[in-house]
Amino acid sequence: MEKIDLTRDKDVLKVFKSLNTYSIRRNYRDTGTKYAFKVLDGKQVAGYQLKLACFRHIRDLMRSEENDDNFMYVYNLKKVRSILNFASICPDPDAGKPLPLMDWQKFILSMLVGWRTSVGRDDKRFTAASISIARKQGKTYLAAIILAYSFFLEANGLHNQDFLVAANTSDQTSKLYGYVSDMINSLIDNDPLFGRLAKNQEIVVQEKMIIAKKVRNRLVKVSNESGKFDGYHFTTAIYDEAGDENAGKYTSRITTGQNDVRYHQFIKISTAYEFLDTEFYNGLKRGQQAMEQDFNRDFDYELFLVWSQDSEEEVFKPETWEKSTPLIGMPDRRQSTIDSLEKLRETMMAEGKVSEFQNKSMNIYLQNSSRAYLKLKDVTDAIISDFNVKGREVYIGFDYSMMSDNTAFAFVYPYVDKNGVNKWHIEQHSFIPWNKAGSIEAKEKQDGINYRALEELGLCTITTHPEGLINPDQVYRYMLEYVDNNSLQVMLFAYDYYGATDYIKRMENNLSWEFLPLKQTTPYVMNPTKFLQTGFIEKTITRLDDKVMEKALLNAVIKEDKVGIQVDKDKATLKIDVVDAIIDALYQSMYHFEEFSEINNPSKAVERMTPQERYDWLFGENSDSGVMDDELYDWSDDDF
Repeated sequence: MEKIDLTRDKDVLKVFKSLNTYSIRRNYRDTGTKYAFKVLDGKQVAGYQLKLACFRHIRDLMRSEENDDNFMYVYNLKKVRSILNFASICPDPDAGKPLPLMDWQKFILSMLVGWRTSVGRDDKRFTAASISIARKQGKTYLAAIILAYSFFLEANGLHNQDFLVAANTSDQTSKLYGYVSDMINSLIDNDPLFGRLAKNQEIVVQEKMIIAKKVRNRLVKVSNESGKFDGYHFTTAIYDEAGDENAGKYTSRITTGQNDVRYHQFIKISTAYEFLDTEFYNGLKRGQQAMEQDFNRDFDYELFLVWSQDSEEEVFKPETWEKSTPLIGMPDRRQSTIDSLEKLRETMMAEGKVSEFQNKSMNIYLQNSSRAYLKLKDVTDAIISDFNVKGREVYIGFDYSMMSDNTAFAFVYPYVDKNGVNKWHIEQHSFIPWNKAGSIEAKEKQDGINYRALEELGLCTITTHPEGLINPDQVYRYMLEYVDNNSLQVMLFAYDYYGATDYIKRMENNLSWEFLPLKQTTPYVMNPTKFLQTGFIEKTITRLDDKVMEKALLNAVIKEDKVGIQVDKDKATLKIDVVDAIIDALYQSMYHFEEFSEINNPSKAVERMTPQERYDWLFGENSDSGVMDDELYDWSDDDF
């Protein structure tokens, strides 16, 4: 199949229109696939990430039809009919009767259950799923349907199966468990088929557990507060409100117990939170990258479904709100839902809480912390598609690793844009150790960054040290090759005063660059720290779409003392090495266009020259040093 990469262009609909999808439209007439086509044909209001998910579904159907050797999955229409038929008889506990599902809800169920493995035993393709949608969209009802289906039908004929209802607090867990238990009780009481099944298996619905005594299957509720996930092997596990910053604390205990369990699936469901460095948010970002790289098969086992607004500005565009609030699509509820949201928006704006409205009602992830150094929007708005560094003047910042931290170079390129505006373009390259994490895979999960994919893009280098430590020779070689290959004019190399390692001494002895050891205390770093923050806000900072840099910028928080501000991080595992390196490089580069800057000091010009440049300046044919001027040597006898 044609290799498609949406990482830069991001125009999903344009690429989709170029595909021949006739056979897919003919062979797959289920509601889930029709919904995907409706989105991609531009007939359904949808955000970017949902367009990606629909595009992925259609492309995967094409792979399956073409028997792609690298794609081991099929879309089973019988399984799709099974889950949708079951859902049609599931009573909503609040309404007391089954509610007709909308197409987007059927799309979710179809993706979770319909995609299967094509090699070996019949099993679910998506062993992990992340579903994000605005509040009050019926997430709990859908979760209850999935658990009831798995408990009744997928576990039928199996013994000793475990099922999980989980959330962060006992109250949240009890709410979802209450939905599931009420639904299962209602099915047992009102449907003869499930009544007989309950009698044969001796199904008992208890306050904390639903158990089928004869086959020893059990559905339990466990909160993150208790953390008692050990000892279970869950077939289906659902974690509600997974976007909370504490939600990832015990999830590994859930997934490790699922290995080799047939039909196993771990589903995380959440509305957006104000926390960005969470397992759930990192997973969504990883999922977006995976779906944009249509050719990449690394995350074929994970499902990512996101209903979200595409920008904060859409908070004032009700015609777009169906992107995050798909229940607006119900004709009889459309206007009342919009009116309700508009009233809520005005109230929260009056209270100075518009960001909370964007967060929860529009499902937009924001950097809402009062200590946040930068806002997510400012960081993403700074992205440009390309920047040619060849032959440019550059200021380099360097932050050396301490064990689990990354080692980072920052490159600051002052430039004047086409409108005559002075700007600073920032790039980075990080070296990734994995010794403390134990493996690069564990390091990626810990940091929430797919370093191996980013290494292929040239944005980082995973250490070659056999023990996973930073390799100084590797760092040194990269620096020299990068500067040489791009013919850069190094104006300054600034580094942490306390990071003056043998590596730095080696550079100082072998290079003619100007070096500056910079103390990482507020009096020294507060000005470049504020300059970088202001530059993002005023749009004078540009950067590439670099996930390593983005992560560091969003991890940084403000630490304030009586002298001023500097950046810090809330947790030891958060990475801000790149930000530290950028601030070091900005110590002088922020004055690049000022008359008093070091670069405009004539006495410093010669100091920055290489030996060859100094020789050419002194004795070259076009020298302007004055050393070889004829009148300087035009002596007469009277001069002696």
